[in-house]
Amino acid sequence: MTEIVLRNWQDAIAFAARAHAGQLRKDGETPYVAHVYRVMMTVRHVFGCDDEVALCAAALHDTIEDTTTDYDNLLDFGPEVAGAVAALTKDARLPEDERENKYDEVIRAASWQTKLVKLADVYDNLNDAGTSKKPLKAIEKAKRAITCAGHDERLKKAIEAVQRLIEQKSTRA
Repeated sequence: MTEIVLRNWQDAIAFAARAHAGQLRKDGETPYVAHVYRVMMTVRHVFGCDDEVALCAAALHDTIEDTTTDYDNLLDFGPEVAGAVAALTKDARLPEDERENKYDEVIRAASWQTKLVKLADVYDNLNDAGTSKKPLKAIEKAKRAITCAGHDERLKKAIEAVQRLIEQKSTRA
């Protein structure tokens, strides 16, 4: 039996940097890992959460979906972190409509830390959507994330922050 070595958020950042090495954001210039770091910083500094599971999951949230990393690779961070990252991963084998519906179901049933990371992810994507045109797709995804988050008191600050950003982006168009 393999011994689980629990790692901390600093290890998660290093792991994410290696996993996302060479990947760029849609602008073709920004290293992809900058998004991962911003999501984690949003969890910590915008949403005010210092929960180790949430911070590690934030740093690792795109590793299964966008790299060669799989669930087993993340078990060193603990089953809660690996489970959160798995929940944040869309099943690319499904048709898009079915995939999105299934993803929303998984997020609704997930831990509060998973929902918090999802809110941080959409918060960063909204900020990154630009101001030259109304970021309708990013706004719609952010609204869906708020709906999936439910009414957990631990998510109140995050939901309010995402709602404020949606309002800002909606009025700038």
